[in-house]
Amino acid sequence: MVKHVYIHIPFCIRKCHYCSFISGIDLKYKDIYLDALNKQINNTYRNEKIKTLYIGGGTPSLLDINDIKNITKHFKLENNSEITLEVNPETVDEIKFHKIREIGINRLSIGIQSFNDNILKSIGRNHCRKDILKSIKTIKKCGFNNISIDLIYGLPNQNITILRQDLEQSIDLEIQHISTYGLKIEKNSFFGKNRPQNLPDDEQQAEMYMELCSELRKNNFEHYEISNFAKKNYESQHNCAYWKNQNYYGFGLNASGYEGKKRYRNTDIFKAYIENPNLKAEETELTESEILEEEIFLALRLRTGINIEEINKKFNIRFLDKYQNIIKKYTELNLLKKENNKLYLTEEGFLLSNEIMTEFIN
Repeated sequence: MVKHVYIHIPFCIRKCHYCSFISGIDLKYKDIYLDALNKQINNTYRNEKIKTLYIGGGTPSLLDINDIKNITKHFKLENNSEITLEVNPETVDEIKFHKIREIGINRLSIGIQSFNDNILKSIGRNHCRKDILKSIKTIKKCGFNNISIDLIYGLPNQNITILRQDLEQSIDLEIQHISTYGLKIEKNSFFGKNRPQNLPDDEQQAEMYMELCSELRKNNFEHYEISNFAKKNYESQHNCAYWKNQNYYGFGLNASGYEGKKRYRNTDIFKAYIENPNLKAEETELTESEILEEEIFLALRLRTGINIEEINKKFNIRFLDKYQNIIKKYTELNLLKKENNKLYLTEEGFLLSNEIMTEFIN
């Protein structure tokens, strides 16, 4: 049974220089897109009670109140459902966000990326530090008490001092969740075609990562996933569903979903989606072996790691025997740790997570 929903809204005022997502589509196409989105939901959703609903993008906070309400009303929600809306600071105003709270949105994920105005300008963001502080103050005034922010490290001209300033200001906001991402330059982004100068190298990025882990931990943020930190009981339930390999619907342009043993991705061609919102760009039926690999890969992203007893039972394997050489190699290097029937990455292991996970898959 599917209990989680992701909805993609591809509209932006301007596409950021690092962004490789399907976004930046002009708002003049909003109505025809939302019509197609509604058709896809009506054709696919099977009236399950939904535990988490995540509206991402793009910039979903550009939508009108009625647009957001018309999306959420499709779904039967559990009493304590987590309903997240992605937000950019420049779209926040008090009247609108009071109404957003009233229609049931109870968690906001705000794309801040940095508090440094020069860096924000260099990466193509539409806001400045003053906008960030004003938007957080307004959001709190509107009654939101489950607020997440995104930060990026490894940005052009960013150094450890600037990162520390970003962390200090993030902590001062007294919010509940912080997601941190190392800059990756994708080919189809502006930076991919116009590579910026003064990028921190891999060693500097690693130093930044360890610094933010240390600083956030000191300030009572639990490092519960490679890139995510939360105050107690404020972990992202929606993202945890991904990492626990649970099923979810993906609605909208280029959105991905996972139902039964089937992973799919909707078409990323706007015209094709409008004409047939059920059109898939990819659709794959996973084998039992592939599901096991995904279970390992995703679980190792979490601080809690792999539950050995559960994975043995689910896949009828002897996990510690099957992967004994890999486990021995990385536990001796203090990159993996086995404790209380769990196998998980250490903080140093998180830095090399892709390399370690790849060995389990190969």
